[in-house]
Amino acid sequence: MRTILYAVLFICCFIHLTGCKKYTDVNSNPNDPVSVQEALILSPVELNIASVINSGASTGTLTSGFAAVLANHYMQNIALNQPVPNEGTYRLFNPDINDSWKNIYVACLNNLKAMNDKGTTNGNYNYSGIAKILTAYCLGVATDYWGDIPYSEALNGSSKLQPAYDSQESIYKAMQQLLDDGIADINKNAVKTPGTDDFFYGGDMDQWKRFAYTLKARYYMHLTKAPGYTALAQANLALTALQNGMVDNNDNVKMTYTGGAGEQNPWYVNFLPVSTLVLSSTCVDTLVTRNDPRLPKLVAKAKQTGLYTGRPIGSINISGSLDVYSLPGSAYGATGSPVYVFNYAEALFLKAEATLIKSGYAAAQPIYQDAIRADMNKLGIATSDADNYLTARGTLTAANALQRIMEEKKIANFLSIENFNDWRRTGFPVLTKVPNALSEIPRRLLYPEVEVLSNPQAGQSAKLTDRVWWDK
Repeated sequence: MRTILYAVLFICCFIHLTGCKKYTDVNSNPNDPVSVQEALILSPVELNIASVINSGASTGTLTSGFAAVLANHYMQNIALNQPVPNEGTYRLFNPDINDSWKNIYVACLNNLKAMNDKGTTNGNYNYSGIAKILTAYCLGVATDYWGDIPYSEALNGSSKLQPAYDSQESIYKAMQQLLDDGIADINKNAVKTPGTDDFFYGGDMDQWKRFAYTLKARYYMHLTKAPGYTALAQANLALTALQNGMVDNNDNVKMTYTGGAGEQNPWYVNFLPVSTLVLSSTCVDTLVTRNDPRLPKLVAKAKQTGLYTGRPIGSINISGSLDVYSLPGSAYGATGSPVYVFNYAEALFLKAEATLIKSGYAAAQPIYQDAIRADMNKLGIATSDADNYLTARGTLTAANALQRIMEEKKIANFLSIENFNDWRRTGFPVLTKVPNALSEIPRRLLYPEVEVLSNPQAGQSAKLTDRVWWDK
């Protein structure tokens, strides 16, 4: 029987999310999101975005978050203590990515469509505004992984079982329109406002608008090298959007976890011994070499040696114990660590990059320094330690400006899927093909087998090394 993704609607809170039990105890019909209140849709979608899309959590027996893990393999943040070839050496098959695709479309986009429609019908425009903003975010994740994807003919129930693919350029235009429309909905000042059902912002609609404007800036900067676009024009658009964007670390989009049983940070779960997943030597050595004061926050010392040690990616030597390698540190990998969907520091790095394009490295330098300080402040790094680090790493030149901005942005976005986008569009940080690699470093994901079989479209034969439209 052919699997149809776009006709299926269900509320993802009724699927057990690893590390997410606390948030899934609601009582409604899982087969009909249109029949439930907007609040019962918002919570599980936010949880899914943070835990599955951004942090690689699994939903039940499904590998729904595998795409986030792959992005970190390709950015050489993590390594497997397994024989090669493995995901770290770019082994991937179309079926491997089935659940990640279905998660974005079924658990997120379909439910956001229901939330938007219900909010609009009921005059609950804060909910419809949030739905539009998060729809833009999820579309951004999908199109950056796969390029052309279904949208304009998708999400309409059974009316279109084989929706045509939209070009990535048209998806990007739709994302910007969704963000504008989401802001407009919030500006209608509807009476009903989210509360505890809004895990990200607790119903603070001003913060939602600032997030939307910052997302606009991110997506403008993604197109600085896209065919038919210019870096200067995109930088100007980004700088304009950022005038209304995030203002401090209180605007960080994050999901918190108690750390108790069933309520654990998904990255903590991902690095449990059964996965054989550890941090890579590329990741750990970079922080050690730079004497980065964030090191103990980002990286835990190996249990057996008490040293900061990452595993070489692609190594044929299998260690008998994972305890000789480092895992993520307390800021990102403890049982109760938060997951950051979007950081204020990224807003500043976007501003620094856009300013570099428009006005040069001297104008970008103080913004770049502010971005590093914002991340240090988020992590509780002492001011004196931040000052010392900026003495070594805070100066930009014409030759190093873009590289340093992107290198530091990657650290501030530790384990973020956004790093994969930044590397593809700028070439920084500089990465080299790992030993025993099956190909060059991937620049996209394969289309999932379930989609290839159920909705054949041109372009689905794309290889991992093929480039999406904005990466040409």
